[in-house]
Amino acid sequence: MDSHEAPKRKRGRKPKPPAIAVAAPDNGNHDSAPSPKPKRGRKPKPPPAASPDSDHPSSPLAAAIDTPDPGSSSGPRGRGRKSRRGRHELPSDADVPPRAPSPTRRGAQKAAANIKVDSVPAVEPLRWEQVARVMPSMDAVVKVFCVHTEPNFSMPWQRKRQYSSSSSGFVIAGRRVLTNAHSVEHYTQVKLKKRGSDTKYLATVLAIGNECDIALLTVDDDEFWKGVSPLEFGSLPTLQDAVTVVGYPIGGDTISVTSGVVSRIEILSYVHGSTELLGLQIDAAINSGNSGGPAFNDQGKCVGIAFQSLKHEDAENIGYVIPTPVIKHFIQDYEKSGEYTGFPILGIEWQKMENPDLRKAMGMKSDQKGVRIRRIEPTASESGCMQPSDIILSFDGIDIANDGTVPFRHGERIGFSYLVSQKYTGEKAHVKLLRNSKVHEFNIKLAIHKKLIPAHIKGKPPSYYIVAGFVFMVVSVPYLRSEYGKDYEFDAPVKLLDKHLHAMAQSPDEQLVVVSQVLVADINIGYEELVNTQVRAFNGKPVNNLKQLATMVEDCNEEFLKFDMDYDQVVVLQTKTAKAATQDILATHCIPSSMSDDLKA
Repeated sequence: MDSHEAPKRKRGRKPKPPAIAVAAPDNGNHDSAPSPKPKRGRKPKPPPAASPDSDHPSSPLAAAIDTPDPGSSSGPRGRGRKSRRGRHELPSDADVPPRAPSPTRRGAQKAAANIKVDSVPAVEPLRWEQVARVMPSMDAVVKVFCVHTEPNFSMPWQRKRQYSSSSSGFVIAGRRVLTNAHSVEHYTQVKLKKRGSDTKYLATVLAIGNECDIALLTVDDDEFWKGVSPLEFGSLPTLQDAVTVVGYPIGGDTISVTSGVVSRIEILSYVHGSTELLGLQIDAAINSGNSGGPAFNDQGKCVGIAFQSLKHEDAENIGYVIPTPVIKHFIQDYEKSGEYTGFPILGIEWQKMENPDLRKAMGMKSDQKGVRIRRIEPTASESGCMQPSDIILSFDGIDIANDGTVPFRHGERIGFSYLVSQKYTGEKAHVKLLRNSKVHEFNIKLAIHKKLIPAHIKGKPPSYYIVAGFVFMVVSVPYLRSEYGKDYEFDAPVKLLDKHLHAMAQSPDEQLVVVSQVLVADINIGYEELVNTQVRAFNGKPVNNLKQLATMVEDCNEEFLKFDMDYDQVVVLQTKTAKAATQDILATHCIPSSMSDDLKA
């Protein structure tokens, strides 16, 4: 480019194609001023000095935006740098030291001053005070160290090798600490460490709520509570509210902070509890070690507990938080009963009534809405007043829609199971039913219903009974997970899965008893391949639970022990020989007893 081309470009000629690459820093000045466009489009090389007229903006507003410092140099490099920073510098113009303004920019200076005065009210409600209130609350966040000793379902007479884990927790009122239930599951020792401290304090576990995945701890040492202020709980946040998750995740030893917004509020599946309760979905990162840490709102109040995240190839930054209604229910339940009793449920399975022909066939009027009862748990108290094909119209005076939802907040609906979960065990609820086109009203007592295949064994060692090398055990979700891995819902036998998903206990003490394995010996030749097969009857009597089976076998005086198995299989052993061989098999495998302690009582 020779010396004759530069003045022409400065007088308004269009720049050459390479100048298009610098469109991003444009601050919106798209008028016909001749000089700014060529200067911003040119490469950042030292250009020839520009005349004062070429620096004069085409309008006072453009001058205020492009030149936040009216007294700065009029060189092209200076203007280019300020145009890139202008949008971020506007709120902080007061930090720039004043300079003597050039005569050509007095009008622009007045315009910029006017804009600053007008923008003061918008900047005045700063959020720094709110952030300052959040920072001291971080001292209430503690690191939880736990030593776990899990049960060994393959060899139920002993436990697995112990292992250690770390997670997060936080201090609440009453000299107590909250964390996740899975953080202290099968614990043998729990220790807590405060932020900035080098001392670990022994903790006592007061209560574990497996359904809601919350655990309550305390520390006896008074030194632990010095200088720690308990966190306060805030209200349930709304969509797009900012949240800050604090904890001790993997990747370092110090406290970690991640932020995001609330992206969803609905009934969620709690992985650890195998239940469905109210939950928050956020886009803040929740990693291993964040479990049990608090989620703060802008006011520095706790609005939830981080507890799980979604790991999927098509999803990113999806974390879940236990909201304050669930947390307060857990705490108040413990304070009322002295122990955790759980979240009550309706012992029913229901069907949506969205089809108009179905509603008409069930005798519903045009203004009636509700859900149809498919099945009722035989052990549930609701079985005394509810019947299959009844239509539940309302729960505690709140009408239920045909899709099973109820009004939640403005513009939001939620599953009616939320209303049930807000109750406490033993409380009563008013239910309105439609049966044969007639409305009936009942007061039902809410309770916890026992599942045929329980989701947890609640820290107890697994029950077992051994005779002639046959190891009989009770099926539970931890048992299935131990036998078939985390994908047990795909890999476990179909009949066990069918009972896990659909079967209902016919009595409170009913259990699903299986032959877990066969410890090979001469007495059980031909039966070695029996694995995880249900025992249906013993000597013609149905097997209701493991203790009943152990009692019948120990008291058997018949010649043979006959076990009727699933898939129409039969196991027959001579009574005297089988009982005599049991002691040798126990000695061979170093098994201390033929049955677990709970069966001896």
